[in-house]
Amino acid sequence: MTLKIKDPQCWRIEFDLKETIVFIEGWESSRWSLLNVHFPKKPEQLSNAAYSLDLLLFRDERTDYRFNLSSRNPLLFFVFEINEDESIKPFDVTASQSCAARFMDGDYFLISKRMPLPVQAWIEAFIARHGELLDAGKKKRKGAGRSNGQ
Repeated sequence: MTLKIKDPQCWRIEFDLKETIVFIEGWESSRWSLLNVHFPKKPEQLSNAAYSLDLLLFRDERTDYRFNLSSRNPLLFFVFEINEDESIKPFDVTASQSCAARFMDGDYFLISKRMPLPVQAWIEAFIARHGELLDAGKKKRKGAGRSNGQ
């Protein structure tokens, strides 16, 4: 997990879940989907959705947000815990693909949803306010690639 820096920015997301039973090669399985996804910006806009999660933005994930926003289809990643009875429980939502990938390596279920334009603009404003984060792993060592004059 990444180090979470204080002072995160937050946007509440409300939604419902729908379970569909499917049969694949004779086996019964659950297929989950998001319904009625709502992005209220003000408390008076809250809906009566069954579930809600807060999309939190953290300064140390700005590079991940930029990567997601620069893709053809920016996505939000909804993370669910899988219960013993194979039902799912909302756990987290993120705009970071690398954070979502870490959850996929564990015992979690993910559903991706296309990011609406107002949320994209909100994330862009967050990046602009805090500046672009340089990826330290791509920096060359001092003097690398330079002629030493010999």
